Amino acid sequence: MKEQLQRYKQYLLTGVSHVIPFIASGGILIALAVAFVPMTAQGPSFSGSPVLKLIVDIGNQVFALLLPVLAGYIAYARAGKPALVAGMLGGQISATIHAGFIGALVAGLLAGWVVELLKKMPVPKAFRPLTPILIIPILSALIVGALMFEVVGVPLANAMVFLAEWLKGMGTANAVVLGAVLGAMVAFDMGGPINKTAFFFGSAMIAEGNPTIMGAVATAICIPPLGLGLATKLNKKLWSAQEQEAGSAALAMGCIGITEGAIPFAAADPLRIIPTICFGSAVGSVIAMLSGVADHAPHGGPIVLPVIDNRLMYLVAITVGVVVTALLTNFLKARSGAPVVAEQE
Repeated sequence: MKEQLQRYKQYLLTGVSHVIPFIASGGILIALAVAFVPMTAQGPSFSGSPVLKLIVDIGNQVFALLLPVLAGYIAYARAGKPALVAGMLGGQISATIHAGFIGALVAGLLAGWVVELLKKMPVPKAFRPLTPILIIPILSALIVGALMFEVVGVPLANAMVFLAEWLKGMGTANAVVLGAVLGAMVAFDMGGPINKTAFFFGSAMIAEGNPTIMGAVATAICIPPLGLGLATKLNKKLWSAQEQEAGSAALAMGCIGITEGAIPFAAADPLRIIPTICFGSAVGSVIAMLSGVADHAPHGGPIVLPVIDNRLMYLVAITVGVVVTALLTNFLKARSGAPVVAEQE
């Protein structure tokens, strides 16, 4: 059982090692653009900055490759090159149906499993040269595509509708519970559908005249990447050189409110990292709610400070959440006796 879990972890780590450059490149391009563009109540305004708009568009397109690459190389690690098509397709479908990071992990593992099964099917000798380059990719794409569209998509969409309605029903009656729920949702899938449900709920509440909801969401958005980035700097002996590079990229992305900077760490060790960042983001979000922090722009992180009410407590809430995340991550990493993100070749 332990060996099997180790194999699955290695599949995830292979996907992570290939996706880190995409996350870093896209995040840094967006960071460069957003850092110099005027911030309005509606968020960053690129109307008078065509060059910065071009840079942020390129960064967004790099990010659009994230899920296909992640799922594709998870599948590749499990079943080799014939699994790349089904894996990347599954990752792309995951983005299309708003299954996010979690959906990409499932798609990558599913694609690898399907290709493993297809490799065992009997094939006439004349067709064997075509099997790895044509037959298996086509069949696996059909199977994985159908499963992602018809099996994964419908229940996930229903779950997202349920979450949105549940948040609306909760309202603001209990600031602590609402703040904790929003913070955990933002961190859970790092830019995926659960994150987006909380984000759009906060954005809608700005229009309803209650920007404190967005204040809690904006606080939580940056805590996972900043917390994990800080963890790699607080105790460098626990982290490899590649992990520290990923941490530096995460810090840059956290500053501009890009939660996806935490994905490399979470993809490699979801059972420890996801609960940790959910807890840290929930702590920061609760502090923001109780302190009356309000965000008038549908964005998050330190970059929206100009449109924040109660700026000092906004920074305090972020800082507390980041420190909690970093310390808890390093504690679990040291206690486990094994790296949270293994070093890649």
